[in-house]
Amino acid sequence: MKYRQVGASDLTVSEIGFGCGGNAGLMVRGDFDEQLVVVERALDLGVTYFDTAPDYGNGLAEENLGKVLKRLEARPVLNSKVEIRARDLDDVAGHVVRSTEATLRRLQVDHLDVLQIHNGPVFGAAPLQGDYYATLGIDHFTGPNGALEGLQSLVQAGKVRYVGFVCRGNDIDPVRQLLDTGVFSMINVSYTMLNPTPGIVCPEGLEVEKDGGAVLDFARDASCGAAAYSVLARGFLTDDSVHGLERHRLARSTAAYGERASGLQQQAAQVQFVARELGISLAQAAFRFVLGHTGVTTALGGFSSLAQLEELSAVSGMGPLPDDLLSRLDRVWRNNFATVRVHS
Repeated sequence: MKYRQVGASDLTVSEIGFGCGGNAGLMVRGDFDEQLVVVERALDLGVTYFDTAPDYGNGLAEENLGKVLKRLEARPVLNSKVEIRARDLDDVAGHVVRSTEATLRRLQVDHLDVLQIHNGPVFGAAPLQGDYYATLGIDHFTGPNGALEGLQSLVQAGKVRYVGFVCRGNDIDPVRQLLDTGVFSMINVSYTMLNPTPGIVCPEGLEVEKDGGAVLDFARDASCGAAAYSVLARGFLTDDSVHGLERHRLARSTAAYGERASGLQQQAAQVQFVARELGISLAQAAFRFVLGHTGVTTALGGFSSLAQLEELSAVSGMGPLPDDLLSRLDRVWRNNFATVRVHS
């Protein structure tokens, strides 16, 4: 396992991180023995960064990870998050503190290495309704009694070492405004071979739902680390998915993505040539692509099984994709994943 420094912080983490989200399902729907085996093997393989959130299983992922780490007597680098909902807007700073204290109890630790705001920043008022969260108005980040105030109070209290937030696309201007504060040490970014725009200016011809605005370059230049999530594009960048095979029993089913599923499978098929040329799996090619960007600190794996962990951990140290394959990927993007002859 290779390691990278988190921005200008004193944290060094594994290139492959351990994601605890609900898509893979292990830390939410798996049983304790399954979780124990996979986490212990991850630690043996040199994985040092674990990413979780209260939203994953309504606290279950944090609780389960805490139990497993206590059994193993292990203390890796821990990241968790805060989700701010409409009911929290009158006291954002207070909610950040209360949510984090609950997270610490579930994880059974006295501090977090990284705490992130799970909402992504936007200009204007926060379009929050009910329990839905995704975006947060920039004023609710930086204004009086805002998220930043809550984060800084936790740092001062020794309950959090470093802070960050999640980028969700179509948000590069408010993201840059937050990065310019110099306060944030780690962002999370969805970065995949199906949407490379967090790493590059959107290629002409490529249509994406959310433009990442080359945010990884801005984060790197601001000495802020970046964790890439959804590297497998919600599980579609795998050989099994391309071939229409069933997912692991713990993973979120393909049916959960409705009509979008067939389009994502077709797009994944158009980039499968990268894996064939390198003699590796499509999932490994997807992680190798992401780790090739110098702005990426760690690529988060959502592991449903021990086999998936072994497969993706092997990518660390493989190095970036060869230039000729990147050029051919660019052709696929510029053709918006239409069927093209990708061979030179």
